[in-house]
Amino acid sequence: MVDRVGRETMTGGESVEALIGREVLEPALAPAWSHDEATIAKRAPLRIYLGAAPGVGKTYAMLSEGRRRHDRGTKVVVAWAETYGRPRTIEMLQGLEVVPARTLSYRERSFEEMDPQAVVGRHPEVALVDELAHTNVPGSRRSKRWEDVLDLLAEGIEVITTINVQHIESLNDVIADITGIRQRETVPDWVVDLADQIELVDMSPHALRRRMIHGNVYPDPRKAELALQRFFTMENLTALRELALMRVANQVDDSLLGRWSKSKTPETRERVLVCVSRPGFSEGLIRRGARLAQRARGDLLVVHVRERGEADRAWLEATDRLVRDLGGTFDVLDADDPVEGILGFAHRQFVTQVVVGEPLRSRWQELLRGSFVSRLIRKADNLDIHVIAHRKR
Repeated sequence: MVDRVGRETMTGGESVEALIGREVLEPALAPAWSHDEATIAKRAPLRIYLGAAPGVGKTYAMLSEGRRRHDRGTKVVVAWAETYGRPRTIEMLQGLEVVPARTLSYRERSFEEMDPQAVVGRHPEVALVDELAHTNVPGSRRSKRWEDVLDLLAEGIEVITTINVQHIESLNDVIADITGIRQRETVPDWVVDLADQIELVDMSPHALRRRMIHGNVYPDPRKAELALQRFFTMENLTALRELALMRVANQVDDSLLGRWSKSKTPETRERVLVCVSRPGFSEGLIRRGARLAQRARGDLLVVHVRERGEADRAWLEATDRLVRDLGGTFDVLDADDPVEGILGFAHRQFVTQVVVGEPLRSRWQELLRGSFVSRLIRKADNLDIHVIAHRKR
């Protein structure tokens, strides 16, 4: 038996994938591409169809564009399309060349995955690649499908792909707070930023829920009912739609600035510095800082002050990966006084905004010993300080 993307019976769980009965495997390899490497190697356009949630019609839109290109004489191949048994989506595959999937064995089961080498061997002008955030089965050349896409772009093959807004790394914690469900598969923001065009595939929450009820999203009524109760509520879908609209609007703003600005960049640029000190709370701070930087069309910098030589290597490496995924830079400073170390770094890097977490000490402890945040606010000149409250779980 061959599983496409590792589907299994529904067992519940906290991820969106578990709600529809899909197993998500842990990546077996570290990412092979960095932002700078991908930017230099990219030799073809990238087009992304972005949706607020599954079922809005991203795959259908991708295949429709492929059909239009094919009818105009462009050599188009379908590298991967996930139809979920939807008749109209399956119909759109007619007339397009579908590259056979590669079968891999893992834990005594067989899985089908996209075969990037076979795609390159067909020498297409355009490749259609569904579900950009997908995690590949161990044994694949790359750990994530977005890395396969970067490989195709480096070969000079234009890629048209799909993604939902909940898969964008910087929005991971926001969407978990909104929906109560943590998205396990994410795509670095810088990969999305590489797109030459992002097109929103929109549908009202009411219409999407109606599609779900009629079995047009998940044919299995059990999966559809559970998804309606847990993820596809009116409140969740409304919030996700707003996030998707904001993400596309930010992309349009960047494009207009680049097109109309004589210098191709704004005269002034915001530089957002996030101060992190410990696991647990730092990840949320970094994502908050990334969203501030995106809205201001600025740069993201993250810094950790290492005191008395301490270093949690695993946490530092994980933090560095997250920051790079969000398109920022991460630095570790050695300083006897954390406040002076931060302010010195901010001055050297022309920082305009600083993001810190609220103090964990009690009010009495702050009065007796002072706090990093209060000292930073008193000493900072010409800096906007954002103090982020701790969320109670």
